[in-house]
Amino acid sequence: MGTSLTPDFWRLFAVLLVISAVATFVVSAVLDTLVVRLRQRRLERRESIGGRDGTSERSGNRRSSLVRR
Repeated sequence: MGTSLTPDFWRLFAVLLVISAVATFVVSAVLDTLVVRLRQRRLERRESIGGRDGTSERSGNRRSSLVRR
């Protein structure tokens, strides 16, 4: 005996499909926002640690140790 797909099934299927699409969109937007914030914080930290030219102290030390004057 086969099962028939009733209008109630299709209604529930459509509702669940819309809910999953909205949830995917919201999670994607939240993760994108978090990534942007983390990148901005890292950039601000590098600028605050480094000098006026934006180089950090560590990278400056590495360069000076590699180049003999």
